[in-house]
Amino acid sequence: MKIIISPAKQMGEEREFLVPRGRPLYESRAEELAAYLRSLPYPELRRLLACNEALARAAYETYQTMELQRADTPALLAYRGIQYQYMAPQVFEETYFDYVQEHLRILSGLYGILRPLDAVMPYRLEMQAKVRFGPWRDLYHFWGDSLYRALTDDGDRVILNLASREYSRVIEPWLTGADTFVTCTFGELQGEKVIEKGVYVKMARGEMARWMAEHAVERLEDLRQFDRLGFSYCPDRSRPERLVFLMDGKPPRRRR
Repeated sequence: MKIIISPAKQMGEEREFLVPRGRPLYESRAEELAAYLRSLPYPELRRLLACNEALARAAYETYQTMELQRADTPALLAYRGIQYQYMAPQVFEETYFDYVQEHLRILSGLYGILRPLDAVMPYRLEMQAKVRFGPWRDLYHFWGDSLYRALTDDGDRVILNLASREYSRVIEPWLTGADTFVTCTFGELQGEKVIEKGVYVKMARGEMARWMAEHAVERLEDLRQFDRLGFSYCPDRSRPERLVFLMDGKPPRRRR
């Protein structure tokens, strides 16, 4: 089984806690993207990144000096968003790192696809950014089926989707009948509708990834036992391609 998750916008560097175990599979293509972004005037880069002045200026300066081959932070520690806070890799046991390195894949606008312990450096680039250069009309076009192939080239055709729609879109068009692609939904019941709230969804995705590492989960059916943060499996609203987990009525507590 492979588990796909989204990256986070907030990133940092961590050189003391853990040494990377490898380099990104598509680092040369990431270099190509970084070179293009470095060539853009600041106003154009800011429009492309669609962020405020401070974030855009920081991103511009990052790209001007970026040397990807000097990256030395494992991806799982570089991303600092809510999902990664709930995964809490800083307190992983060694076996958890082994599990996620084998099963977990992080989708990325810049790097394409990452193993958790690949060496990366902070960047800002969403998959949905309107990057047009050379023959490429956007990043979905740029990456094409390469990320799907990276997921399935080892013969493992079971994919658990814990990614947002923005990122799962780079995989889904390439699925075949030989693939099993299952998405997890985390929400609360309002009337007859399951409503997903962004912060709680990110919390639950990170918590589930950690729970899977703790329990060395290998089978999709074992996911039905997930019961963290007040979520529990709802068989009545689930389908083979979508596992639904409903909140028990109390909002999950934020990690500090």
